[in-house]
Amino acid sequence: MDEAYMQVVMSIIMHAGNSKGLAHQALDAAKQGDFEAASDYMKQADDALADAHNVQTDLLTKEAQGEHTEVNLYMVHAQDHLMNAITYKDLVGEFIELYQTK
Repeated sequence: MDEAYMQVVMSIIMHAGNSKGLAHQALDAAKQGDFEAASDYMKQADDALADAHNVQTDLLTKEAQGEHTEVNLYMVHAQDHLMNAITYKDLVGEFIELYQTK
């Protein structure tokens, strides 16, 4: 396994983790009634997810062009982080809406 592959894996994990952390900050802000900050954090969470998706899209594009990407436990772990971050951010968005209707 080469260094470039691990950089891709770690990039997905890092961006996904950043997104999840920002979504959690948004939830904390919403709990305090600061919906402007919550919105800002959610925008930043979206941006971090977009960064992760860009890395993933690059892999998919290369695969479609015939450049096979090895799938091992590291890549599965990175994809797991990404999917959890997406799910968490979506759920936080729903909670923020609930807090706003109080």
